[in-house]
Amino acid sequence: MKKSLAIGLLAATAVVAQQAPPPTPPTPPDAKELGRQIRDQVREQVKLATKDMKKVHVELGTVSYDAGTRALDEHKYDEAIRRFNGVIDSKSPRADGALYWKAYALNRAGRRDEALASLATLRQNYPTSRWLNDAQALESEVKQGSGQAVSPADETNEDLKLMAINSLMNADPERAMPLLEGLLKGNSAPGLKDRALFVLTQNRSPRAQQILFEYARGAGNPDLQLRAIRYIGMSGTSDAQQRLSAVYTTSNDPEVKREIIRSLMVSKGRDPLFNLAKSEKDADLRAEAIRQLGAMKATDQLSQLYAVETSADNKIQIVRALYAAGAADKLLDLVRNEKDPAVRSEAVRNLAMSRSTTPETLASLYTADTDAKARRDLINGLHSRGDAKAMVDLARKETDPAMKKYIVQRLGSMQNKEAVDYMMELLK
Repeated sequence: MKKSLAIGLLAATAVVAQQAPPPTPPTPPDAKELGRQIRDQVREQVKLATKDMKKVHVELGTVSYDAGTRALDEHKYDEAIRRFNGVIDSKSPRADGALYWKAYALNRAGRRDEALASLATLRQNYPTSRWLNDAQALESEVKQGSGQAVSPADETNEDLKLMAINSLMNADPERAMPLLEGLLKGNSAPGLKDRALFVLTQNRSPRAQQILFEYARGAGNPDLQLRAIRYIGMSGTSDAQQRLSAVYTTSNDPEVKREIIRSLMVSKGRDPLFNLAKSEKDADLRAEAIRQLGAMKATDQLSQLYAVETSADNKIQIVRALYAAGAADKLLDLVRNEKDPAVRSEAVRNLAMSRSTTPETLASLYTADTDAKARRDLINGLHSRGDAKAMVDLARKETDPAMKKYIVQRLGSMQNKEAVDYMMELLK
């Protein structure tokens, strides 16, 4: 009887199973929506890659440009021409300046017609360039010249002229000032003009400081403007910081603004930099201001910025600046309180790398954290400082096989006694 009942139940179950509808398959993602998401991701990746390539392009142009001006100062005109051609051909943002200095080098090398052609290209391709006034003066000099290469004696005379002006600045500044201005406005080598500006910085007279400020505001060519900004920052005075801030607010040139940010760091202008970081809308310039605050160890200002910041990208920049400032205590607060996963992850990574963070703190955070990436970053922090003992302690307590394996892998690259002893322990 029991056997017949069991057989009947099995048969009924089979019938029900056959009659039951098959399970509903999962709904596939909408093809159009999936395609849109993929296109958006690709578009964002291309955008980031393009931005990075532009930065590399600008940096390479700057390197070649600087190499060209150094060659001019060393009277290596063929080398300078080659360097400036590279800047011009790459369509670098400094191509107009490169055309001017190429014409200068060609003239010094006795290649008069080519120098005039370079100046004509400058006027044609860059009709609003700030180099046009310098180009006009150089063109007049080229046309009045003999077309012969400059002799070594003439090169030496320029250096001697600046030495004489420098000496005169100490003895009779009123007589020296017009000569110095003439040198800055004339067609001299980059290094000579640079040293002329430096002579101005050594004189504290109101006239000398006014000339320097005028060049910082853009009275001369772009090269002289950047150098004047740099020299004003080197003075380190509160007046210099005010002047630099004034130029910043009136300039639309990102390169000028970037140089001012760096010069404010040199002058220890924490408050002006803090104000720029708060108000600047350009992401790259804002990030530069934040980086320089980190270099100054301006942890209070960075913390104030972080407290009102809403952008995750900007918060990440502040986290990195706090690391540069050695503010492990601030980073620890962020690790404990930050809700944004990406920002917290960056805070964990930077805290783990900080030498101010104790091994006990890293181990404690590791034990309390549940995020796998954060835990790996904390282990990497212990590994980077060679603290095998703390890593072994964590490995012994770890119950997650994947994490234990990761710790053992990191210990495997360490040669100290605690790591070796633990490897032997695992082999028993």
